[in-house]
Amino acid sequence: MKVDLAQVAKQKGIKYFLISFVDLFGVLRSKLVPARAIAGMQKDGAGFAGFAAWLDMTPAHPDLFAIPDPDSLIQLPWKPEVAWLASDLWMDGKEVEASPRVALKRQLAKLEKSGYRMKTGVECEYFLLTPQGNELSDPLDIQAKPCYDQSALMRRYDVVSEICDAMLELGWNPYQNDHEDANGQFEMNWDYDDCLLTADRHVFFKYMTKQIAENHGYRATFMPKPFANLTGNGCHSHVSLWDKTGKKNLFLNKKDDLGLSKLAYDFLGGIMHSATSLCALFNPTVNSYKRINAPRTTSGATWSPNTVTYSGNNRTHMIRVPDDGRFELRLMDGSANPYLMQAGVAAAGVDGIKNKRDPGEPLHIDMYEQGHMVKSAKRLPTNLLDALRLFEKNKILREQLGSELIDSYTKLKTVEWNDYASHLSEWERITTLDC
Repeated sequence: MKVDLAQVAKQKGIKYFLISFVDLFGVLRSKLVPARAIAGMQKDGAGFAGFAAWLDMTPAHPDLFAIPDPDSLIQLPWKPEVAWLASDLWMDGKEVEASPRVALKRQLAKLEKSGYRMKTGVECEYFLLTPQGNELSDPLDIQAKPCYDQSALMRRYDVVSEICDAMLELGWNPYQNDHEDANGQFEMNWDYDDCLLTADRHVFFKYMTKQIAENHGYRATFMPKPFANLTGNGCHSHVSLWDKTGKKNLFLNKKDDLGLSKLAYDFLGGIMHSATSLCALFNPTVNSYKRINAPRTTSGATWSPNTVTYSGNNRTHMIRVPDDGRFELRLMDGSANPYLMQAGVAAAGVDGIKNKRDPGEPLHIDMYEQGHMVKSAKRLPTNLLDALRLFEKNKILREQLGSELIDSYTKLKTVEWNDYASHLSEWERITTLDC
């Protein structure tokens, strides 16, 4: 039976609902709806002007309606009178194809039709900064190798523990929190689950982390590379395919050296085949390419890939296999749209299964020290424009994701690139004023 949000509001003391959607740029958009009006909103959706968000629409387009998914409901742990709802976008009685959550659901439907369920987990890294965003919140966090620094972690115990307590209360099963490889950087992990649920939680986690940090007088950022000399924010994604019941891991093969099945290798091959194009979704900002192609940081390594390779439990590759029956995609960064990045994984994976893409043999070398020896490995794009051009021309992704999404996304992101390219930087003045 469908969840009755009006009844839920009475039972749980909810006064307001945030009916939300994520646009193509990953911006979380919402309307705050009083509980008295939620029954109508559940049926017809909350109205928005699509042109006002990062969607490929004009002021002449009709109303855009966000239809909330009652299964996604989350009461704000720090303000339980308010509940958050993820929504799907509709216009003129049809789902909006060029919208992130709809795009992901369509990819998952294709997998389901073939008898598969995709399960994923994400590792979201973030920095805690001063409110202005230009300095670390902790002036004592200065170690050259700050990863797992207990003192620095505990100086931000109030923020980290409140976020973790919230995840515990929500039933996400968080299992570890740590200070990451950059000064001022943290990561929090919770259990993997069905892909759509993970994506919804990923959206909410970013909002929750920013809000709780703000409540403590700090600013949380998932920006890929906020400081040139420090390790950037990744958003590694762990992936596996299961049967329809969700009980049998179809990527698992205990007899294989890496613990992967033939299906897993095909899926992996599909991702590697389209990896350079997928950067447009996995690394969607100008700043993203300062993380992918970064020089050594103060800690000694960037922990991010720049070539398309895979390995066993080896963090210097774009894809590693840390355990039997799953692999970790290390390319995504903190600016990735939670829905589009998972849609991209599913789309490439479907192609890999369909065409039996061979990922080749794994490499077991240190790519940071010996990567120059691997002449056959594809290099990742060095800027957003190159990634967008590859994405736009990729026939596989166009077939899987649809031309409407590809064209809308590349159109808006190219405008963003042109805006960046027209910006006159201080570096340009310093280096070319006297040329």
